[in-house]
Amino acid sequence: MAGDIVRLADRRSFLRASAAAGGLGLLGLGGCATAGPGVAPAGLGVADRLPALAPVRARADRIMKITVCLRPFRAQGPRLDVEQVGSKTVVHNYGHGGSGWSLSWGSSTIAVKKALAGGDREIAVIGCGALGLTSALLLQQAGAKVVIYAKELTPETRSSRATGTWSPDSRIALAKAAGPEFPALWEEMCRTSFRTYQSYLGLPGDPVLWSDRYTLSDISPEEMRARRHERDPIGFAQYQDRVRDLTPRSQLVPAGAHPFASPYVQRNTSLQFNVAAFGRRLMNDFLLGGGRIETREFHAPAELAALPQKTIINCTGFGARALWKDESLTPVRGQIAWLIPQAEVNYGVFYKNVTMLSRTDGIIIQDTGPDEAAGYGDANETPDRGAAEAAVATIAELYSRFRAPA
Repeated sequence: MAGDIVRLADRRSFLRASAAAGGLGLLGLGGCATAGPGVAPAGLGVADRLPALAPVRARADRIMKITVCLRPFRAQGPRLDVEQVGSKTVVHNYGHGGSGWSLSWGSSTIAVKKALAGGDREIAVIGCGALGLTSALLLQQAGAKVVIYAKELTPETRSSRATGTWSPDSRIALAKAAGPEFPALWEEMCRTSFRTYQSYLGLPGDPVLWSDRYTLSDISPEEMRARRHERDPIGFAQYQDRVRDLTPRSQLVPAGAHPFASPYVQRNTSLQFNVAAFGRRLMNDFLLGGGRIETREFHAPAELAALPQKTIINCTGFGARALWKDESLTPVRGQIAWLIPQAEVNYGVFYKNVTMLSRTDGIIIQDTGPDEAAGYGDANETPDRGAAEAAVATIAELYSRFRAPA
């Protein structure tokens, strides 16, 4: 059965599998007994036993900041075409929805090949987020001289406010709008990015690492699968089956083998990005490679004529909606409440539509909403303190019935 259970590595699958159980009354359930350290519970092998999980100190007074990110969604998928703007050749690389970090290396590989096709070796990159930095680094590796022009630098970019979860098909396209060639293109981007991320494992600051995630629910995995279609009124494309060989399958953790007061607990091991450390690493690598960054804001494509470079990679994310008048870009709002980091917490949880994920720069708490329509079309970037505290309260309620090891 574990091979069929939805993988938590994909944030959207995580939501579909779990959110259906979100409001079904976990408060009325008694706590489960916890297996002691080193004990392999029935149904799990010795190597798969759960480690001792530390509880999260989920209190409103531990919220250190609240951030809002607008995911740049395009129904047909990311824009990766080439456009001539006067004497400039512009390669577009934006519109990845909730998959910008996850697909960045693969998408940027495609954009860089197009930018270098004309023989130019002095290239401009517009934007200093996930796609801008990876494009710039790949250009340098190919021998190009690169300048990044950006209004905001990491960590002030929108992509710096991402959750940091490996989610390569999270709001990447609409199933009915993506062309017939897009699934294979997506798979190419996904596999290229995944291979690249392995080279960042084990580096100082843990810019990339693997971590365990637990999804808690009142309903069985079979019922979760039966309800999947109810969770996605928008009709987002789903491609995770094409790359199931990349990440482990979920495991159903037997009762008595976990510290959570939920009858069904699934565990999966997934890639995550400590975005602050990773973004700083990418920027430092670019500068050490001889790159230059210039703070500059563009209001119209015609302003690119002032740049000395003839070839440009446009990585402006949601900013492309205004700059390029691209009305195909739809904002998808997501808010994160950041709790003070806890070094002893090294896992993630999904409970009652709320995600908790521990990173080196903080514990993120995000209410993902009851279904995939949450935040869709909402361009409001003003933090909502009340919503942040409510999400933290949900996680606090979970841990009020958590059985930490003695």
